[in-house]
Amino acid sequence: MNRSDFLVIGSGIAGLLFALKTADRGTVRVVTKRGASDSNTSFAQGGIASVIDPKDSFDAHIQDTLRVGVGLCRRSIVEMVVREGPGCIEDLIEYGVDFTRKGKNLALAREGGHSANRIVHFRDFTGQEIQRILLERVLAHPNIRVEENRMAVGLVTERHVKNRGALRGVYGAYVLDVESGRIEGIAAKRTILATGGAGKVYIYTSNPDVATGDGIALAYRAGARVANLEFVQFHPTWLYHPMAKSFLLTETLRGEGGVLRRPDGYAFMKDYHPDLDLAPRDVVARAIDREMKSSGSKCVYLDMTHMSREDLKVRFPYIYGSCMEVGIDIAVESIPVVPATHYFCGGVDVDEWGRASLPNLLALGEVSHTGLHGANRLASNSLLEAVVFARRAARFVSDDDSLPGERIEEPVPWDEQHAESLTEPVILDHDWDECRRLMWDYVGIVRSDRRLDIALQRILQLGKTIEDLYWKCRLTLDLLELRNIVLVGELIIRCAQQRKESRGLHYTETYTQTDDRYLRETVIEKADL
Repeated sequence: MNRSDFLVIGSGIAGLLFALKTADRGTVRVVTKRGASDSNTSFAQGGIASVIDPKDSFDAHIQDTLRVGVGLCRRSIVEMVVREGPGCIEDLIEYGVDFTRKGKNLALAREGGHSANRIVHFRDFTGQEIQRILLERVLAHPNIRVEENRMAVGLVTERHVKNRGALRGVYGAYVLDVESGRIEGIAAKRTILATGGAGKVYIYTSNPDVATGDGIALAYRAGARVANLEFVQFHPTWLYHPMAKSFLLTETLRGEGGVLRRPDGYAFMKDYHPDLDLAPRDVVARAIDREMKSSGSKCVYLDMTHMSREDLKVRFPYIYGSCMEVGIDIAVESIPVVPATHYFCGGVDVDEWGRASLPNLLALGEVSHTGLHGANRLASNSLLEAVVFARRAARFVSDDDSLPGERIEEPVPWDEQHAESLTEPVILDHDWDECRRLMWDYVGIVRSDRRLDIALQRILQLGKTIEDLYWKCRLTLDLLELRNIVLVGELIIRCAQQRKESRGLHYTETYTQTDDRYLRETVIEKADL
């Protein structure tokens, strides 16, 4: 039988760290649908928020997180994550992550919403460095097996195992070998979703191509709860240039004094928030959106010319070099920027150990909803959340006395006898573009009841088309990803329709004020629809 004690789906920071922490407890299998280094983690420029400076405090970080989360953070989770932060930084340093230092001390940056300098970073490509270090250790571990070009099709539940007396829960996953087209069932005692976010649901995103909401879709179809999917964070500063694909300009640029300007040079953030360019991201994104719509301009500009060329090269080598490659010298000219889909504050609903509502299923990192972020994520709390929950989940399974003697349930073989080849791939291309543009235009930075109603009807029609192809055709990576983004788009819309107020990242012109009658999480599971 094709089995493993732990099946990790995804190879970002959360999945890799969990694998390392549990490899001495049992066999670990990591499957990832493209290359092992293709993840949202690799695109994280800013860093990890943690209280390191003696002048900083846990209470200050907690209060910053709660304030930005606009009443929807789970306070106990916020306190736990913040207090475990310094230990997580030490952990990563022990693994070999060489964070940038100022003398002997860690260099601490500041980003929007923070009241102190507390962003631990490696230059301006922190995520990429952490990914590199953890992946090296994972690949060298004898108890961990990494398989690339393997995409999860569906979770194995009690309905899919040969033992019909199996209890309700998750027992592994069916996985597509992208190159051969073969689908096999992988049995596991614990299945861990670490698939990252869903930025590709929208046409403009800072996320890589892998971010198609796979884990959210897998969990929801299996019957797990998902929560707060209406809270989609649009990063204010995505490089607007035809030669640049998915290139984010970290908020740390504004933390170092960068100023947002209209095309005429006017610094407009003073009209929107007392913190100016370091206002919370939802405020900055809406401000840019409004300025662009009112002026008819295609972008605004981020001005970094107050810094010398030498300082820019040292502090932001990746951004400086990447902008130069497309002909923008940020030492002497402003950078054209627009907002782009960046981060999902909602996801698979989990508890303080990363456990989903289905037994034997865990979700870690951006795919999960832990309650840390509430209605809006505080900058650089995402990598912190991923590390904290990966360590906690590993601690939970390591302390689970039932694991060693637990039976691994064998899934029934995947039946693909009647599948035909998809002869018209243009259908996928068209529906892919239609879904993403629909979500951007109707369920983007600013929403309304009318737009949401129209969006739901159209995405349901798309969903019917894709489901028909799914059940009739031989499965491919493109078809599976499209099926996932359409479902996640539907879930975002349904969550947004339930929230009759504006709060944090959810802003609707129909209900422009915050209403405490909706001071609750939006929870959806399959049985509700």
